[in-house]
Parts: sequence; C-alpha cells; structure tokens
Amino acid sequence: MPNLPQDKLDALTKRFDYIEAALASGPSAEEFVRLSKEYAELEPVVRPIQAYRKLLNDLESAEELVGAGDKEMAEMAEAEIGELKPRIEQAVSEIQILLLPKDAADDKSVILEVRAGTGGDEAALFAGDLLRMYQRYSDIMGWKFTLLEESPGEMGGYKEVTANITGKGVYARLKYESGVHRVQRVPETEGSGRIHTSAATVAVLPEVEDIEIDIRPEDIRIDTMRSSGAGGQHVNTTDSAVRITHLPTGIVVTASQKSQHQNRATAMKVLQARLYEDQRNARDTARSESRKEQVGSGDRSERIRTYNFPQGRVTDHRINLTLYKLDKVIAGEALDELVSALITEHQAAQLAAMERIS
Repeated sequence: MPNLPQDKLDALTKRFDYIEAALASGPSAEEFVRLSKEYAELEPVVRPIQAYRKLLNDLESAEELVGAGDKEMAEMAEAEIGELKPRIEQAVSEIQILLLPKDAADDKSVILEVRAGTGGDEAALFAGDLLRMYQRYSDIMGWKFTLLEESPGEMGGYKEVTANITGKGVYARLKYESGVHRVQRVPETEGSGRIHTSAATVAVLPEVEDIEIDIRPEDIRIDTMRSSGAGGQHVNTTDSAVRITHLPTGIVVTASQKSQHQNRATAMKVLQARLYEDQRNARDTARSESRKEQVGSGDRSERIRTYNFPQGRVTDHRINLTLYKLDKVIAGEALDELVSALITEHQAAQLAAMERIS
C-alpha cells in the first residue's frame, strides 16, 4: 500500500481545526468571509483524511484483539480486518488524488469558443452540433450557459460562436475539450452518399477577474461599427458592435449584440480570458517535461477526437477511448464519460510522475 505524507496530513488537519474554531469564535464579517472560503477549500480534503485515520484506528484495535487470546473475539477481529484493509486502500487512493497539485483555474467559469475548420458548410454545421452538445452538458451539470457572440454559417451552424459557461469547477471538467474535433458523416447535400471529413476547433478559456489581468488603456484600441444582421428589418442600423484590438499581442475581439455597453463588457471579458490563457500557455511551455505527462496540451491545433456517424462511435485519440454511443455524446448526455476518463488519465499520470520524483 502506498504511503501518504503524514506530515502533510497533519498540517492540513491542524489548519482545518484552527479555522473551524476561529469561525465559531465570532470573527469580523470580513474575516468570516475569508475563513469560510478557506474552510470550503479544505473540507473536501480533510474529511476523507479524518475518515482514513479512523479506519487506521479501527484496524489497530482489531489487530490487538486478534492477539488477545479470546478465540471468538479473534475470529470476529480477523473478519473485521478483512473488511478494513480494502477500505483503507481505497481511502489512500482517494486522498492521493486529493493531494495532487491543483490547477489554479479549475474552479473558474469559462469562455467557450467554437470555430468551423476545414469542410466548408459541413464544418459550420458541426460547430453548431458541438455548441449544442456543450449547452446540453451544461444544463445537465447545473451550469449557466450564455451565448456571447455568433457568426452563423450560410447553411446553418456557425462559422464562429462564443459562449460563457458559469458555475463551480467548470474549467476543471471542460479544459480537456480544447483542440480539433473531427467529424465523419454523409452531408445532407451529398447525393452520392460519400462520407465527408470536416473539423471544428474548440477553445476553453478560464474566465478571469479584472484584478488577474491588468489591461492598460493605452494597450487597446476600441472601434464601434454597425452590427451585421440577417437582412431586412433585423439589420442593426446603430453603431452598437464593438471591436477591441490588444495592440501588444494583436488579439482582436468583437461583440455585436444590441447594447454597445454590453458589447464592450463582453469583448473585454473575452480579451481577458485570451490573455490569461496566453500567459498560462507560456508558463506551461516552460514546463515542457511536465506537459509530456498531461492528457493533452490544450493546443487548438491538436486533433483530439473523432465523431464517426456511420459507425455511431466517438474516439478520443489522447487516451484511445472509443464509445459506441455517438448519439448520446453529441446530445451531451454521455459526454461526461469522456470527460471523466480524461480526468482519471491525467490524475494517473500525475501520480506516476510524483512516484518517480519520490
């Protein structure tokens, strides 16, 4: 059985007990908020540690009874030991995962960007399928899904579309979705029944607060323009659309909903997310060795998954996992099976890396 770092368990438990006592002592409102936040972060880790240590105490007591000389009690104790040991092994595995280094962005909400890639109209339709998949998955997970910006395709779907998904731990579950998603199917416009291969690019960016990314006024150019519409009475004739250009990086963000004020706020939110992700990518590139141990780099050019409609299968190429339930995955209902498998693989790689270091 792998050993747990008992000194670290002691430190976490001691800190948790201190915060629990401090909260009960009636701190100031500001201190209460700060302590409550730390308590909420520690509790999911400390409670399993407490349960694990109780199991160890129970095991020690049972082992003492085995050697106490009473045959009947010894038999009962041996039976209890047989039950306790696998539970302890399971507890150790769970705590090992809880102690893994945590991505600082895991608890954040996200900016989701989906862009049609190669494949023309079919790629745009597929981009629309992916957006609906994430929208339905968000509903299942209890997250809030808000469409921010869209550029419709000529035959349906989207050339580009941006959404905001808010909730606790959204980035932790969706971050491995970044990359190239490939679809193989017969387009409705294809008379000969030939299978076409198209692609769409997904980017999942952690949403950030203003204090995390400082954008200087002199580093951006803000242009207003008329929003493009569907024609006729739906064309927006006011200059409400906003385009923000970040001059140092050349990143351009647009927003073209009805309100210019809201468009500015939306465009700034997306720009902050992109700049934050650029900083994270630069940092992670410097840690090239650890990146080899990750499930995927999050690189938008990396082909991560294929959706094959004729065979009804979805294959994630990073972990060589194939599910023959494409209809449920694309409907968002079975997407979590892929997400959970990716998270498990990443955690296993982290554990293996830590064992090599130790």
